[in-house]
Amino acid sequence: NSELEVSRFEGASIRTVSGLRGQVKKSIREGQPGTFRATFEDKILISDIIFCRTWVPVEIKKYYNPVTSLLCKSGADGWRAMKPKAQLLVETQTPIEVNPDSIYKPIERKERSFNKLRVPKGVEAALPYSSKHKDEKKKNNKSYLSKRAVVMEADEKKKYTFVQAINTIRNDKQAKRKEKNAERRLAKSKETAKLDEKLDASRKARKRQQHR
Repeated sequence: NSELEVSRFEGASIRTVSGLRGQVKKSIREGQPGTFRATFEDKILISDIIFCRTWVPVEIKKYYNPVTSLLCKSGADGWRAMKPKAQLLVETQTPIEVNPDSIYKPIERKERSFNKLRVPKGVEAALPYSSKHKDEKKKNNKSYLSKRAVVMEADEKKKYTFVQAINTIRNDKQAKRKEKNAERRLAKSKETAKLDEKLDASRKARKRQQHR
């Protein structure tokens, strides 16, 4: 490989034998000539063989056979040129030969189960707190704090009941305020609708007077 070849194939799709898809990103100056950076769907192994499908433009040679003499009795009118294969197939009504390998087949891609990203403990310890793994395991068994019964004393019960009473009063006041605000909005919307009707009527009357 060379840097020129890599630059020509930037963005080309590559694939491993195991079926992992990838893409050529950019050539790297360091290392051997032709070294490039690529990305893959999953972690590849050292034993994986990576291949890139390439196509080379091939120019077909133009062939023609000039007819220098019309060797027939009737001359140019009786001379017949060679017919192409497609025309002969149509005239003779022969079916086209179909190669089964050339038929398009539906691509069946198996769902791959990718391995989880595992960060070594040494690397994770050096990472900042924002980048560290914070997924905690869910506890199926209930803890002691959720199971234990809380027994209140007399003073604590009085405080708890007093706070509950204050909260109920506040919630009741908030509900009444919401109802009053809703009623005010309805009344205001009705007033604005009446004003709009009056304005529309006055505008129509002005227009009629102007057009007269």
